[in-house]
Amino acid sequence: MSIKPFTAWVSVGCLLLTFMAGMRSAQSATPKQPILVNASVCAASLVQQIDRLIDHPEFQRSQWGILAQTLEADPQILYARNPDRYLVPASNVKLLTTAAALTQLGAQFRIRTSIYQVGTTPEGAVLQVVGRGDPSLTHAQLQALAQQIRDRGITRIATLVGDDRYFRGDAVNPSWEWEDIQAGYGAPVNSLILNQNAIGLTLVPQQVDQPLQVVWDQPSEAQGWQIVNRSRTVASDAPEFVSVGRNLSQPILTVAGQLRAGAASEPVAVSIPQPGQNFLRQFAETLRSAGIEVNQTQLLTHADDAPIATRAEIAAVQSLPLSELLVETNQFSNNLYAEALLRSLGADSPDPSQSALEAGIAALRASLTRLGIESDSYVLADGSGLSRHNGVSPAAIVETLQAMAQTNNALPYRRSLSVAGISGTLQNRFRETSVQGQLEGKTGALSGTAALSGYLNRGNRPAIVFSIVVNQANTPPGKAQHTIDEIVMLLSQDKSCREFAQSL
Repeated sequence: MSIKPFTAWVSVGCLLLTFMAGMRSAQSATPKQPILVNASVCAASLVQQIDRLIDHPEFQRSQWGILAQTLEADPQILYARNPDRYLVPASNVKLLTTAAALTQLGAQFRIRTSIYQVGTTPEGAVLQVVGRGDPSLTHAQLQALAQQIRDRGITRIATLVGDDRYFRGDAVNPSWEWEDIQAGYGAPVNSLILNQNAIGLTLVPQQVDQPLQVVWDQPSEAQGWQIVNRSRTVASDAPEFVSVGRNLSQPILTVAGQLRAGAASEPVAVSIPQPGQNFLRQFAETLRSAGIEVNQTQLLTHADDAPIATRAEIAAVQSLPLSELLVETNQFSNNLYAEALLRSLGADSPDPSQSALEAGIAALRASLTRLGIESDSYVLADGSGLSRHNGVSPAAIVETLQAMAQTNNALPYRRSLSVAGISGTLQNRFRETSVQGQLEGKTGALSGTAALSGYLNRGNRPAIVFSIVVNQANTPPGKAQHTIDEIVMLLSQDKSCREFAQSL
């Protein structure tokens, strides 16, 4: 969508009313109130107050992109600043990914993990587990599969074959930063996903000067890992910070930082470097625990390794419906979920030269084009927003929000978003304000980047659809987010000139 320059559409009468209100305020003996308290403004004043916020000297090197308009068939633009500019949107990319997933796959779509019996030998059955990138699969599903296999009367498996080929291409996005791919939020994306392809650890403070205790969430995952523990427990008046990284070529975890003696434990997560092998090893252990002997395992990763099994399925588990997966994706900004859904869009691409990532982005673009979103309003390198190579205009995000509100998927789409002051990544924002419970939105944050987009309800007046993105926000911690929240508060308190006149 190409946004015309913001023109002087505000009537002279409205400007006069604004002037009169300003004169009345100037004549009052009461001190000037904070901007978020007395903000009943008509359009001209709204623009001026938002301009004042983002033109603050602290943001002189920052790039802002904002578009706010009413949710109507013929939207009224309330504010626009660089709406067509490409900006790094961080996790606001998930709004595009989930819109495309709902449009192409449908709210009831489920991701299936299947077991096929592909042979029998004197040593036992040959079973092939085919993963299709279910990001929600945990040990509970492995146990369910093991029980189904046991119920089939199979107690000996000669070879357990893991088919990790549904998502073609590299599991790690080449445009992600080195420090991100070590962390749990930057886990690799493959076809056989288990426990979100991350290792959960808890760091527990001990006595002063002792290293922090490292506790594995799943003790079985400790197998094969070496821990280099450079952390320590400090006195109660010392600062706290921790970091956990991993070697990209060897199974070595490095724990650093410090926690105070007697302080709460700190949960952390790191990504798994070989997720397919991890899945197969964990599944074999689960089968053995169920009384099923497993002689050997084999992982298929290349298209020419072996044909995909065509025999009858003997066991299977399914994910929750897509509508439920989207809640984890958007409300909790789960990168792995978003990336798995993106690849699911392109998994059936007939072009073998395309990776699942490339095919997924192509399918996303096709879905958004069907919704009416202009293809030149965004450029994507991933589906989660973790890549700094994404470029998305606020107009593209607002167009997507507007379009989804008019589809049969409007309800599951909006339900997947965080609610201000109540749920998800907005749970602790806008509390005890008029916005609490009225904003359904998606947050975004990277170093120097903050974003918030969504639907702002206003009772019996048309809701507002908006996108606010700031890049190069090299300001004190929290300043950009606070300014975004102030802008949203101003939007929520905006009144038409007629309403403003009646309130005088």
